[in-house]
Amino acid sequence: MSRIALVDDDRNILTSVSMTLEAEGFEVETYNDGQSALDAFSRQMPDLGVFDIKMPRMDGMDLLQRLRQKSSVPVIFLTSKDDEIDEVLGLRMGADDYVRKPFSQRLLVERIRAILRRQEAIASDDTEAPEETQVMVRGDLTMDPLRHAVKWKGRDVTLTVTEFLLLQALAQRPGFVKSRDQLMDVAYDDQVYVDDRTIDSHIKRLRKKMRSADPEFSAIETLYGIGYRYNEE
Repeated sequence: MSRIALVDDDRNILTSVSMTLEAEGFEVETYNDGQSALDAFSRQMPDLGVFDIKMPRMDGMDLLQRLRQKSSVPVIFLTSKDDEIDEVLGLRMGADDYVRKPFSQRLLVERIRAILRRQEAIASDDTEAPEETQVMVRGDLTMDPLRHAVKWKGRDVTLTVTEFLLLQALAQRPGFVKSRDQLMDVAYDDQVYVDDRTIDSHIKRLRKKMRSADPEFSAIETLYGIGYRYNEE
């Protein structure tokens, strides 16, 4: 049973969403501010977090920033329909997805399941999918799916599940172009729609993390209007 941390200062959302998630078989812990959630995470990490952005004491952005200092646990942001800047900033900071308020609880459940399935796929040692689970080396890049580990020129790089899958998809076939639609299929369940901007934001954040290990990193190339490709260096 996966543990979901639901963090929101709206008690109605905490009550209704937690009831829905529990009915779907999840274990849910609720918090009405970021600081309370962070204190609890220091004792035990959830399997996934759903954070509102605007909260008292510690908002969702601050909570995510503090969480990313010690964990890559996946996070979905709840945002208002006018928070486009916050959505992009949240993705760049390390959120895996966002859902706009008012939202369909069914959509939220599907996005949670999609992200958890991606985690399970990375951790699986299923012999039917050897290419996806074997250690992959592409020039200066080393990826170990079973350990969710990435190294660039021997330096560790911490990626979220979504970032890992996007990099893996690009690096598996160096020189070949992946369209945004193809990358969406890799990173998201086919029942979940995301727009081009979401993929672009993930790629920008992925590049930033790789450049933190190597300022000269340029292996991911943008082909404007087409997509992205990985060039083995």
